[in-house]
Amino acid sequence: MDKPQRISLLAKGMGMLLSFTCRLLTGVRTRWVGCQPTIASRIYYANHSSHLDGLVIWAGLPPLMRHAVHPVAAKDYWDKTPFRRYLVNKVFRAVLIDRKGDGPAKENVLAPLEAILAKSESLILFPEGTRGDGEELSSFKSGIYHLSKKYPNVEVVPVYLENLNRVLPKGSKLVVPIICSAVVGQPLAPLAEEESKAEFLQRAKLALEELMP
Repeated sequence: MDKPQRISLLAKGMGMLLSFTCRLLTGVRTRWVGCQPTIASRIYYANHSSHLDGLVIWAGLPPLMRHAVHPVAAKDYWDKTPFRRYLVNKVFRAVLIDRKGDGPAKENVLAPLEAILAKSESLILFPEGTRGDGEELSSFKSGIYHLSKKYPNVEVVPVYLENLNRVLPKGSKLVVPIICSAVVGQPLAPLAEEESKAEFLQRAKLALEELMP
């Protein structure tokens, strides 16, 4: 088993500061309505409407869980500046991926995500792939299906984020203080033996939609 990556005191302090700031600006409350926090390996998947989405879910986890829960983030955004690289690599310990969609390189795109699950740690991912308008869900990419198929014992848990699109509107760099919420639902039933990719993705999308107000 790989040795856990040590986290510096500076990174821990930055994480605590960002979590506090996130809660202060958004008033975000995380409600666990379908399950409870656990260190067991999970895939938390959510709607995507803001660059703050991953931070909100991560900040809503119990502090002792955060080191083992890794947001999946777009490399083209988070790799642009030294500060962003520090945050995403040292504080959030995220998995950076190239957004290539569902092409033939899908297995290579999923390899770093599979490495996290292989260590019995957890992921936060956004199966829509790109940011939406916050009002309705777009079709899901197939990555969550392939991960579920390869790691059937990993729970897949929907998380609905409300109002994040209003806190940091698309194209804006200014945060608007608005009360937000994160609702953690019930884990999906495991992928059935005869269940197709399309059926599983639709089931996952419906489970997330059921958490919408």
